Amino acid sequence: MPQSGRAKSLEPSADTLSERAAALIQRDILSGRLAPGSRLGIVGLAQGYGLGATPVREGLSRLVSRQLVVALGQRGFRVAPVSEADLRDITRMRIVVEQEALSLAMKLGKDEWEAGIVSALHRMQRFIDRTGSRFTEGTEEFDVLHKGFHTALLEACGSPRLLAAHSDLYDQAYRYRRIMMRKFDNGKTFMQSHRDLADYVLARDQRRAPAMLATHLQSTIGYVYPDTKGRRS
Repeated sequence: MPQSGRAKSLEPSADTLSERAAALIQRDILSGRLAPGSRLGIVGLAQGYGLGATPVREGLSRLVSRQLVVALGQRGFRVAPVSEADLRDITRMRIVVEQEALSLAMKLGKDEWEAGIVSALHRMQRFIDRTGSRFTEGTEEFDVLHKGFHTALLEACGSPRLLAAHSDLYDQAYRYRRIMMRKFDNGKTFMQSHRDLADYVLARDQRRAPAMLATHLQSTIGYVYPDTKGRRS
């Protein structure tokens, strides 16, 4: 009897299963396996992921709140579409959230915060040194390192909500960033822009660091939609 009770306690909770479903669907949306605008059938997804229909439905609802999935009322769900207007909106929100978080981090950050930024830069550089131009594929492996750098800049802000908003917005921009990464011939320009940003942040320059962060974030629009590079965000 104790064994069956223990086995039952080890079974995944409904919340764990729905979060697993959300993580799997998010992975496939960000990687492009689930195309922008495509219909998301609950039965097909449940079979593909080896999960029940209920966790998949709940997982999709979680992704609606993260704006990676669109709910169609009684008609189900679709992958959120991509557009220049959407990228501009994501970028606008990122600037608001990340400038505030960065300003706080530069006021509150200690030695460990500075070390985290330097370490995150080093890990990105080492990946490029090892793999050459593979970073331009916008792989999930490299994007984890890239997100780690941007998170490290804000880590000391003291606001879990700002960090959570940053994380969600960063993920929403991933599909656009994969397109941007293909525009880099090598890692030199890419890494230099991140080093320059880190230098202003580590110098705790409250005027130039937030301004450079905004320019850095807006650059994605110019790479993905070059014909509209001159428009205001």
